[in-house]
Amino acid sequence: MKILLINHYAGSPEMGMEFRPYYMAREWIRQGHEVDIIAADYSHLRRKNPKVQRDWQIEEIDGIRYHWLRTGDYNGNGVRRALTMFRFVGKIWLKAKVIAREWKPDVVISSSTYPLDTYAGQRIRKYCLKDIKLIHEVHDMWPATLYEVGGMSKRHPFVVLMQFAENSAYQHSDRVVSLLPHAKSYMIAHGMDAEKFVCIPNGVVVSEWENPAPLPEIHKNFFEDHKGEFIVGYFGGHALSNALDTLLDVAKKMNDFQISFVLVGDGVEKKRLLKRKEEEKLDQVHFLPSIPKQAVPKLVEKFDCIYMGGADSPLYRFGLCLNKMFDSMMAGKPIICAFTAPETIIDEYNCGFMCKSGDIEGIIDSINQIKKMNQEKREEMGKNGKTAIFEHFTYKKLAIDFTSLF
Repeated sequence: MKILLINHYAGSPEMGMEFRPYYMAREWIRQGHEVDIIAADYSHLRRKNPKVQRDWQIEEIDGIRYHWLRTGDYNGNGVRRALTMFRFVGKIWLKAKVIAREWKPDVVISSSTYPLDTYAGQRIRKYCLKDIKLIHEVHDMWPATLYEVGGMSKRHPFVVLMQFAENSAYQHSDRVVSLLPHAKSYMIAHGMDAEKFVCIPNGVVVSEWENPAPLPEIHKNFFEDHKGEFIVGYFGGHALSNALDTLLDVAKKMNDFQISFVLVGDGVEKKRLLKRKEEEKLDQVHFLPSIPKQAVPKLVEKFDCIYMGGADSPLYRFGLCLNKMFDSMMAGKPIICAFTAPETIIDEYNCGFMCKSGDIEGIIDSINQIKKMNQEKREEMGKNGKTAIFEHFTYKKLAIDFTSLF
């Protein structure tokens, strides 16, 4: 089967995010399918962007054919970024007949963060000389993100345009794949037939955990120096959205020097958080540099529990699908998940504790409960998460779930 995936921001392990298109495509190829990905030459998510000299330049990565489009770079979320979206979708739109007749896809997946690419997918299907499947994949809730978090008016022309595109995707796609488990009712309200909905979340690449990279020396030395302490660990970005001030508030209130709070990563808020640590003399809080993704398995071995949190947001009513959540489950350690959200897989598989965003007392209680557990009980809770990953959330399993829709 020939699978065509349209994703503006698709990346690879070498380039960086987005990883999901690459991981899915690699599994589909292992299943015996052919996969083409149409992506843009620039993404703010990637560590490294491809060098693209012309539109439709082809690069093969692990058997996946990437077709690169030149869309231009941008900073932030202003007009320049919006223009790259229109360029990307417009170039596919103009070549839709050629793609349909010469590439001859059996399934087209529109998968960019924003919904405009559904129009390109619909146009390709229109020109195909056979019946094909059109699947729309939803990563983030656009345009709801723009007006619920970004502060834009629902009547802003850009928001209105995105809303038309979102509604069109729900109405005209054969299936709608959502990464968010609780988005179904919203999508039905915007024109989707209920039977089209399926949730296929993110997951884990098991091989990356079987042969991990070693920890840098600075990290090894830190954990050697703090051996015997109870480690509450965090890994990832240091932005306001990660609710790390809440973790510092927890450390300040607990004031327990048998517990170390270890934050590994980087981001725009790190400098301010370091300053806060010094000013408030939070000696049990420690910051370490970011590490390669491949070294995360070695890092989380050193944690006794893992913290992940988020600033309160109405968008979390659609559920959680954070890469960090699946990595934390794969780590086999109890998780403290502080998000104001409906039931999550943390609840479902009993692999940690859920608290509301900013719930300092709830987080403290969760830490104390995990700390008081005997080793066997703690390992059992961690094992619950790891078992769930192997049974339901490997990319091999998720790719099979996806192709069952074709």
